Amino acid sequence: AFWWIVIYWLVNITFAGTALLILYLSLYFALFGLLIRGCTRKTTPYALFFIPSVWVLLEFARSHLLTGFPWALLGYSQCPNLIVLQVADITGAWGVSFLLIFANTAIVEIIWSAKERLWPRFRITVALLSVLISLALCYGHLRLSCPLPAGERFFRISVIQGNIPQELKWAPGAGGYILDQYSYLTQEAAKGSPDLVIWPEAASPALLGEDAAGFSRIFALGRKIATPILLGAVVKQGKDYFNSAILLDSRGEIAGRYDKLHLVPFGEYIPLKEFLPFLETVVPIGDILPGKEYTVMEIQNPKSQIPNKFGVLICFEDLFPELSRKFIKGGAEFLVNITNDAWYKRTSAPYQHLQASVFRAVENRTYLARSANTGISGFISPQGRVISTVRDASSREIFVPGYDTLQIAMKKRQPGFYTRYGDLFIILCILLFLCGIIRFPKLYKPCAKA
Repeated sequence: AFWWIVIYWLVNITFAGTALLILYLSLYFALFGLLIRGCTRKTTPYALFFIPSVWVLLEFARSHLLTGFPWALLGYSQCPNLIVLQVADITGAWGVSFLLIFANTAIVEIIWSAKERLWPRFRITVALLSVLISLALCYGHLRLSCPLPAGERFFRISVIQGNIPQELKWAPGAGGYILDQYSYLTQEAAKGSPDLVIWPEAASPALLGEDAAGFSRIFALGRKIATPILLGAVVKQGKDYFNSAILLDSRGEIAGRYDKLHLVPFGEYIPLKEFLPFLETVVPIGDILPGKEYTVMEIQNPKSQIPNKFGVLICFEDLFPELSRKFIKGGAEFLVNITNDAWYKRTSAPYQHLQASVFRAVENRTYLARSANTGISGFISPQGRVISTVRDASSREIFVPGYDTLQIAMKKRQPGFYTRYGDLFIILCILLFLCGIIRFPKLYKPCAKA
């Protein structure tokens, strides 16, 4: 029921595939129930740590097994609650999920121990909950009260939201209209003198390496506005195809290219295609190859004469924190997410997708710019604030065309804790889980008596 409510919008692509995915995702909830079945109200207070550890480890497993599906992590629910999500720069999103499960487990324990008049357990649980919540809130307040570091230089970015319906994106004869739309919005944005203009994923209707005429128009636009453009495009190289981000310099020439590393299973390729050929009849499959390098893009800013570096996350790559970390550790000073959520119509999908970008910004303490075909496009601060988004006159953020521009402060800095060390919190959860396994006889004994 939970997964049908959360990812119902996938039926716009495939009903059968959605049903299979939901059955698979539901197994993690079943496994959670199986692993904590001995943690009754009569068990030791250690369950306060064991239960959230199990939840976090299952979220981590879901995010990696079978290429991973880290959508709708429990911690993502706290995106509007900025003070709570600041701890993500130490623990990642996993720490926020842990905090929520711990708090809910403690509330149940507090109610039960008060009802049974077990006042020592009541006081211990209240103390543990108070300490953990206080630490999280104090740290969040500290991070939010600290001003963002002053920039050594400034970089002005414009994100374009073309609002091209999915059924039109690859329709024969639609290429001219699509380029007209992006050309108009880009020239309007260029009036604000940006240092970089960003188009969404697969924004170009022309394939690089196949449609020279179509791409020549994009090159000409780059020369006309004399501003670098980052655009999503499908690249044909020999017989192979890549989902790529292409950087054009101010002369309209290709200055960089990043090929998407983490492809969408059953959308851009079929896992184990040789063994499961029938899956081609279940879901629409692309024929895309993954990239091989964490390419950090670089722009020579004429205002400062200092190169500005950034990493690009294509489509749902912003769901995988290790990708963002590697870009930042590789020298990127800010992150860019280009995506196309037009597949999912007017649903909650783009809002859910935005949550992942918020956490990537906080985890790495960096600005993140988003350019989405039909929304949500805009900018996220290093503290997780959605600073601004593309909107129409009635404040609608999805399925509206437009652009948004923001000047961000650029400064060389050392990577933060999570960026540098990654998922150390997962190791802590593993240790708590293993301790629970050792204590299983004690955990299950009260259950057996009951």
